[in-house]
Formats: sequence, C-alpha cells, structure tokens
Amino acid sequence: MRGNEANRVISVSQGGLYHCRGGRGDPVYYTEDSSDVTVKETLPSKPTVTLQPSWTQIYSGETVTVRCEIQGGEGAQWTYEWRAAKLNTPPTSNEHRIIRATESDSGGYSCRGRRDYFFSEWSDIITLTVSDNKLRPVLTVSPSWLSPGASVTLNCEVEHPSAGWSFYWYKAVPDLSEKSSSYELLPDGSGTAQDSYIIHGQTHTAGYVCRAGRGDPEYHTDHSQPKFVWSADVHSAASLTVSPDRVQHFTSDSVSLTCEGNFTEWRVRKFSEDGRLYSDCRRMTGSTCNINTLKSDTAVYWCESGSGEFSSAVNITVQNDGNGPILVSPVHPVTEGASVSLSCSLRTQKILSNVFFYHNDKLIQNDTRGELKISAVSKSDEGFYKCQYSGRESAQSWMSVKVAVSTPESSSFPLLMIFRLIFGFMFIFLTLLLFGFRCSKGDRCVYETVRRCENTENGPAEGDYTNVTSVIQLKVINKTRQRGDPEESSDYNDVNPNSATALKS
Repeated sequence: MRGNEANRVISVSQGGLYHCRGGRGDPVYYTEDSSDVTVKETLPSKPTVTLQPSWTQIYSGETVTVRCEIQGGEGAQWTYEWRAAKLNTPPTSNEHRIIRATESDSGGYSCRGRRDYFFSEWSDIITLTVSDNKLRPVLTVSPSWLSPGASVTLNCEVEHPSAGWSFYWYKAVPDLSEKSSSYELLPDGSGTAQDSYIIHGQTHTAGYVCRAGRGDPEYHTDHSQPKFVWSADVHSAASLTVSPDRVQHFTSDSVSLTCEGNFTEWRVRKFSEDGRLYSDCRRMTGSTCNINTLKSDTAVYWCESGSGEFSSAVNITVQNDGNGPILVSPVHPVTEGASVSLSCSLRTQKILSNVFFYHNDKLIQNDTRGELKISAVSKSDEGFYKCQYSGRESAQSWMSVKVAVSTPESSSFPLLMIFRLIFGFMFIFLTLLLFGFRCSKGDRCVYETVRRCENTENGPAEGDYTNVTSVIQLKVINKTRQRGDPEESSDYNDVNPNSATALKS
C-alpha cells in the first residue's frame, strides 16, 4: 500500500490487484475506492528439468541428481514444487540427489518455481528409467582364428555407448577347481576411454573378458561373457590331439580328444555353433575326452590345464546326413613343403573313386582318383575344401598352412660344416709343416712319416699307403724334383688309388 502520492501515476514491480482513491482538505476527504485492476508480472521462461549426469537410462545402484533450472530468474528467491511425490524433497530445494537408484525411482519428473504468490509454468517432463537388471556388456574379438604373431582387436559394447563409459580389459585364466575362470587385468587395460583394445603378437589360444564403468562414485557393470581367440598352431606347452585325425565325422562316431602336456589336471572346453560355452566333457578319462558324436557336437574344442595353459584349438564338424560323404582332412595345420592327402568317405564305404574336389568352391580335381594329393603344400593351398560323390557334397572344412620354422640346429649346420672343414685343413697343414722341419732329408721324410717310414730300408709294408694322396700332392707343390728321379717314381708307383681318402682331424 502506498499513500500520500502527489502523482496520479505510479510504477509497480510486482504483479497483483491494485486500486486507488483520492483525498483532499484538512481534515482529508476521501473518495470511494476505485475498481480493482490486475497487474500481471512477467516471469522468466519455463523451467527445465535436467539430470546430472545426463543419462535418462540408468541401472540399479547408480547415482543421479534431478535439478530444476529457471533461465532468467537468477538472483530471485524461488521455491520449487515437483511433480514426483516420491521425492519428498523440501519445497525450497531445486535439486534432488538419488543415491543407489532402484526401479522405484523410475518415472517422469517436472517442476515449477514460486515467488511470493506467483508461480512459473510447469516444466516439460523428463523421464528417468532405472533398470534392476545388472548390465552386462558384449565382447567381440577379431579375428577369432589367428595366425601366429597377429594382432587381436577386442571390442566391448554396452547398451548406451555414448553415455560416458570407461572400459576395463582382462585375460581369462582357467580355474579348474571352480570350473570357471579368474580374470587378470591386461597391461594398460584399466579405465580406457576407448571401447576397443588391441593385443599385439598373440600366438596361442586365449580367453578375454571386459566390463565398463561410469559415474562418481563409479558404477561397474558385470563382466562380459568370455570370448576366445583360437590358434590351430600346436605348441609344446599344451596340445590337443584328435582320434581319428580328421575334421569331419559321422553321427555316432567315437571320437577321442586327448590333452597333452606336462600337467596333471585338464578340462576340455567346447564352443558350439549356437555360441554356447561348455566346460565339462560328458566322458572324461584322465586327460582324454571321449565323444559319441551328435550334430550338437559340431564345435571348436581346446584344452585348459590346471596351471592356466591353453592348448591349440580344433574344429570338429558332425555330418548329419547319414547318406552323404565327409571330407577326410587333417585337424591341425599342415607345414609348408609337407605332403598331404585329402579323401572322401561314406559311412559304409571308406575308399571312393570318381570324386570331385573343390578348393574355395572352385573345382580342382574331377578324375577317377579318390584322393587329392598335394606333394608340397604352399600357403596358396590354404582355404576351404569339400568333396562331391555321386551328386552329394560334404561340408567344407578349412585347411590351414603354417610356415616352416628352421630350428637353430638346422640353420647352423652349414656354417658348422664350413668351420670343421677349415679346421681340418689347418690341422693337416700344421702337422705336415711340423714334421717337415724335424726331417733332414726334405720331402722324403714328410712322406715316410705319414706312412710309418722307419722301415724304409726293406721297402714299404702292406697297408702303409693309406691316406697318402694329399701328402704326395703337397710334396709335389712344395718341392720340384728333376725328371726321372728314382725316389719320386717309386713313391707314385706304390700308391694304391683305391685306398686314398681325405685326411681327418
């Protein structure tokens, strides 16, 4: 209320109902009150509800703050109302912090501001969804089958990849006592901003997992399901052999998978066509898993030891067509330069003729032979093979070719032989030189020393001419005799050419 105003016009800063009256004289005479006039106050723009962090999809256990913001209303004394009865927040608070969110915190949130008797508009509704299901990322590996020394790329995918996740990368270590695996953090694999991780120089079969985290305090997802990168290359620490030694088998065949290496505990693992991972063999005897094959046994197999070693991996394919052929091809990679034979077989007939063979779907042999023989395998022979007999095709199988690695012994053999030859010739030369200086009759004694010449007066004995060819040649090189010298002629006449060999050190 304002009084004693000399002016008929006033300015107001607040909205409301206004009226006036006039007065004059002394004592003052007042008129009646005027009619009411409503003054509407212009308020700032409509409030906005924000989330911090700005994730509308969160998971049980995460923390999020819901905030009401009024643009242009800074500095004013606002109180707030919320349309979310479950908040139970004081009316003066413009934010609510949800700690360890649960599914009951899901829903729509809106707010408005109040100043004195006036209210802002209600904000638009923002919907928060809280999932009680623990998030589990999906890990992929590329390639699944590797060449020794190749790089492997891991990718960890979550439902909301752009929502500020960091990633953790682990190696799966077999734990036979728990029938599971433990996880070891990979180098520089803690909290990476990128959703991919590259492993350089991978050589053997290995398993990997990932998980993700975000927020403060950080919320962590579950670990992903383990994914494996398989190597078919056999190594000394652990290996897997298959009997019979072929990739393809008929249903109800008896197949033995044997783990080999310096370990007492083993388990055979199986990754099936439908993406399921199995840890137990149905019939495990010692280190051998025995299978009566079913179609569901088509899978990748490998061994894991109690010490955390992985064996090479093998593909097993079970032919479901009882009347169709199978391709008989080796389970393990073939070494470059080695020979290999592929054949086609029926359940009732092992040896077939007039078989067609295909390499990467290209016909490469279609004559009366029942075998495809490759005498010296090269890298270009690697690929998918299948056979066809009487119009029926086998499944195709991959034949891997590995590069032949020279062993240290084989690579050093030529050099070792050269050193031995040089050493042998030096020994001969020094021996002859030594005896030459000890003799006063020149080259005669060099020859006689080698052939035990102390009995020279009676002539050489039988067998005294062994290994003298090199000595005679040296004698001719080191001293020139006159033609017709009886000593020289006698020496040459006594040599037995059939007994002359190179001197040995």
